[in-house]
Amino acid sequence: MRNVTSIIADNVARVWERIAAAADRAGRSADDVRLVAITKYVGPDEARALMEAGCRDLGESRPQELWRKAEALYGDSVSWHMVGHLQRNKTRRTIRLIASLHSGDSERLMRAVSEAAIDLPTPLPVLLEVNVSGDVQKHGFAPGELVECVHRLIELPGIEIRGLMAMAARGSTPETARKDFVTLRELRDRLQPQLPAHVLLNDLSMGMSGDFEVAVEEGATIVRIGSLLYEGLDP
Repeated sequence: MRNVTSIIADNVARVWERIAAAADRAGRSADDVRLVAITKYVGPDEARALMEAGCRDLGESRPQELWRKAEALYGDSVSWHMVGHLQRNKTRRTIRLIASLHSGDSERLMRAVSEAAIDLPTPLPVLLEVNVSGDVQKHGFAPGELVECVHRLIELPGIEIRGLMAMAARGSTPETARKDFVTLRELRDRLQPQLPAHVLLNDLSMGMSGDFEVAVEEGATIVRIGSLLYEGLDP
């Protein structure tokens, strides 16, 4: 029976093949896309297998799980990404463990992150989450709200805003998700000329297991993949 490490390694290789094919269709290079492997539904052993398969960027959507897995993999060369909603009372502990925050979803949270990050050795990279689908159950800035407040956000100390993040509408197909990804890219392109030259919104974190190829075609620089990496494992 094949072990967890070999199954995950094969799955990672297949995902990279699909990223490369999608990038090629868009006239892009796969080297311009970062794979963040989401560990939400697996334990430290599977996370370590991801590392052994070459995935050094690992993502969690729940702060407590990130804390647990970061402790279990302490000393390993992992860059942790917080991709889910971060409650303000969990900010200080979380930001000391992560390489970037993808889910900067409100001005109130960004001010709390800024306050907690001031004493970090370097500014914390942050992506601003945008609710491009208008789903009332989703976190994130409305596009118009972000246009109005982004100039205040880029002035906050302790953080460095590097781009935008979004999720497609619930229940969307890859092709209906494309509209949301286009909306995010066009919002970034509209904001960038309004910002000081030193603020570069280079990153677009968009696309998950069901729609990442379309996201790459539409300009994603980061895709967040979970379930595809664990296909074939025992439930």
